[in-house]
Amino acid sequence: MQNIYDFSTGNETDSLKGCIARSPILWNELERQPQKFRALTGERTTGTLHIGHYFGSLKSRVTLQKWGVEMWLVLADYQAITDRISTEKLKESVFEIILDYLAVGIQPEKTIIFCHSMIPALNQLMLPFLSVVSMSELQRNPTVKEEIAFSGTKSVSGLMMTYPVHQAADILFCKGNVVPGGKDQLPHIELTRQIARRINTMYFNGEKFFPEPELLLSAPILLGTDGRKMGKSLHNAIDLKMTEDETAQLIRQAKTDSNRNITYDPINRPEVANLLRLYSLCVGMEPEKIADQIGEQGAAGLKRNLTELVNEYFRPIRERRNQLSADSSYVWSILKEGNSKANEIADRTLSDLRNAMHMQYYK
Repeated sequence: MQNIYDFSTGNETDSLKGCIARSPILWNELERQPQKFRALTGERTTGTLHIGHYFGSLKSRVTLQKWGVEMWLVLADYQAITDRISTEKLKESVFEIILDYLAVGIQPEKTIIFCHSMIPALNQLMLPFLSVVSMSELQRNPTVKEEIAFSGTKSVSGLMMTYPVHQAADILFCKGNVVPGGKDQLPHIELTRQIARRINTMYFNGEKFFPEPELLLSAPILLGTDGRKMGKSLHNAIDLKMTEDETAQLIRQAKTDSNRNITYDPINRPEVANLLRLYSLCVGMEPEKIADQIGEQGAAGLKRNLTELVNEYFRPIRERRNQLSADSSYVWSILKEGNSKANEIADRTLSDLRNAMHMQYYK
């Protein structure tokens, strides 16, 4: 799967289409031979998780865990400060995300949860990785360009510029070979593959010390209630921890249009289509059929029915989360254990790389 993304133009290539076509095959391989894979994914610690995270990623992680795929979840707190200065709420975010993980069904005895900043050897891998990446490759990365545009500034921090390399270290320190994520992760995965190839060629005589990971495409992204991309900082997302009343209020305020008859038309009626997709995810029915059922009930009927469904769907998750939140020592013990396991692996990987680079000066 070479050249998934053309960094010089920012356009999708035929190989990207090949990656999309490969994803169902990869899902089948993961189910049939889970022992062949180590999956790495995670979150920036910028707040609690929402239903977009759940349907886009969390639900599939629970499935992979059930199949027996080795799962590693990184709480990327260093990456959380790529575009912000304040770190006061990082501890709270880490705690809340672990609660979200546990509530949706992540099992710490099967899935390793660790924190980016607590794994020194992982972060040391950044230096040799950076040595095989050019500045022009970093500057052309679509995600970095989008972040610059989103921030409204002409430049970003050095940490943001090296974000894709940091992500490569997250994946490769534990020899991750599959990364669940959306299409927006394709540039990161391709750069990770390039880094793995270059390090393998330079220091391991072409042997595959580091794997070249594949992207496992996740479900389509849900829009926020205002029609924009769903995001923690945009206040347009239904958080997993929200009450039923808070959920009802957000859905009531969701943007729709003036056409009373409900139809599924993602191009001309994206906001209505978004609500129908969420409805579909909750009940497992095609959005077109849902639209036909609601018909002349209009946006009010759609929102009313959707509110009931969303609250019913997430009620057991929220109840479990509330129960777990009372035992903070248990939550932190999970992170401590995960950090210990991640440090053991990271130390070994860094030591092996140092040996290959002739930089292990004494024992």
